Amino acid sequence: MFVRTVTVAMCSIAVAAAAPAIASAASGPGGVSASTPATAPAAPAKPKVVLAPITSKSSNLAYHGPVYVRTVTGSVVPYAPLATAGGANTTGAASMVTNTTGGASIGPLKSEGKPQLLVPGNRARYVNGLAAAPMGAPASIQQMIWAANQIIGLPYIYGGGHASFISRGYDCSGTVSFALHGAKLLTVPEDSSEFETFGSHGAGRWVAIFANPGHAYMDVAGLRLDTSSADDPSNQQGPRWRPLRPANEGFVVRHPLGL
Repeated sequence: MFVRTVTVAMCSIAVAAAAPAIASAASGPGGVSASTPATAPAAPAKPKVVLAPITSKSSNLAYHGPVYVRTVTGSVVPYAPLATAGGANTTGAASMVTNTTGGASIGPLKSEGKPQLLVPGNRARYVNGLAAAPMGAPASIQQMIWAANQIIGLPYIYGGGHASFISRGYDCSGTVSFALHGAKLLTVPEDSSEFETFGSHGAGRWVAIFANPGHAYMDVAGLRLDTSSADDPSNQQGPRWRPLRPANEGFVVRHPLGL
């Protein structure tokens, strides 16, 4: 019993002696407790993931927000569309271009000089027949949209855009090829079957390419580039920007890597 009492007493003395040392170690300079947790730095904000829609419940393309245009010097200014003599709409019509190799006009080819339109946000918008690229999109998406604008209004020609990117008209896959080529994502035109294995599987953040052996079209930042008037109240053929379809059954879905 005596031994046990002495042991308990010795432990009590050891704890009492250690208490000041523990308290001293727990205190920082100036008597501030070192056990007080420091304020953790705020976690960096994660970049917003933009997923371009591939289906729509409405065929209404109306847009009433601000529109800007990128000038030849690279500055961005408010857009004021110019009306041609007689009120003709130049956004949907093909222009006559000059064959610089021979100096003679060779008929309607892709229209040069169509405005490089921009709108705020991450969605492309329909403006007078053209697509306005979203300011929040990567440069390659903007270039893809502006390139496609150059052939809007040209006629549908079977095989058009396959022998060369420059054509008097374009078919479905020729239109998709031209847009991708404008973004430096395609060096040789592909047909609709070849687009079934293009890039990566599924819809991308900005682009979705729909392909089967008989047809191909693409959605870019919320607008559809297609030669078919399916699900488009305008019922116009040839390369045009159109509403997204309510469904896309029967097509393989692909997208450019990274987009």
